[in-house]
Amino acid sequence: MQAPDFSADWYRSITEWAHGMPSWTHPVAEVGTDAGLLLFAALFVVGWWRARTADSRAMGLALLAPVGMVTAYLTSEISKSFLQEERPCRAVAHAMNIAACPAYGDWSFPSNHSTIAAASAAAIVVAWRRMAPLVLPLAALMAFSRVYVGVHYPHDVAAGYLLGVIVAPVVALLLVRLVAPLVTTLRRMPVGVLLLGPAPAAVAATGPGAGPMTHGPAHGPVHGSVHGQAHGSAHGRGPSGQGPLGAPGRGWNDHDNPAAVTMPDVLGGIPAPQRPAPPQPGQHPQPVHPPQSGHAPQAGGRHRRPPA
Repeated sequence: MQAPDFSADWYRSITEWAHGMPSWTHPVAEVGTDAGLLLFAALFVVGWWRARTADSRAMGLALLAPVGMVTAYLTSEISKSFLQEERPCRAVAHAMNIAACPAYGDWSFPSNHSTIAAASAAAIVVAWRRMAPLVLPLAALMAFSRVYVGVHYPHDVAAGYLLGVIVAPVVALLLVRLVAPLVTTLRRMPVGVLLLGPAPAAVAATGPGAGPMTHGPAHGPVHGSVHGQAHGSAHGRGPSGQGPLGAPGRGWNDHDNPAAVTMPDVLGGIPAPQRPAPPQPGQHPQPVHPPQSGHAPQAGGRHRRPPA
């Protein structure tokens, strides 16, 4: 494969400009092309750790980020072997490359470094969108550095960047449908919890918002909150929520149903009002005598004697 003339012209302009830069920028650019790949590897680990408290799909995308990157790299490497474009540091006359020119047979198009950087950035963005303003420009800078040090044409790094940002997200989004159920299954095992973190439902159940529960005698769990019982009484219903207040066997005065749960039962506070005991058979209720005429009661319970 022959490089296009416009790309060769851009290559000459960029490498001549690079040679005019301060000398300390040369080793920085040369080391930075490889150091950036290590930074992306560290971000893979951070993304995995962050997804330990997320759902199965988020964890699946975090685990598939390196898989998408490797798939993009293999696609780039296979393309190199078929296209076989010579490196510009050998093909361009009087090339001013900063880094050592790779050996013959290490073809130029597309750029593997650009593909790996762009694929890593795109896969991280799919799993962690807030990282896009950081990782995508970083991948572009790494791609440009390959032209800066003189080992790639501009069209090499552009093709590698496009290849990475397309292949890695597609692989991750397709495979996550298979990986997410597997993550859910593994999180039910002790080893899976250690590596992938607990399921979000388990985290919520043991989180700070989970409160204790009090079990009533016959009506199952009753949450230790007065609000729900007060709400029921405000609508004319007993604390058990089964009937209006005062209805026999269904409200506060429920003495015929010993299994009923009332608010005093739960809180251990004021007892329920008592009904007067019904008269026994054969027993007559005591009559209530009104006060005698002419003896109106005074304050303090004394009676005034009528005048003579």
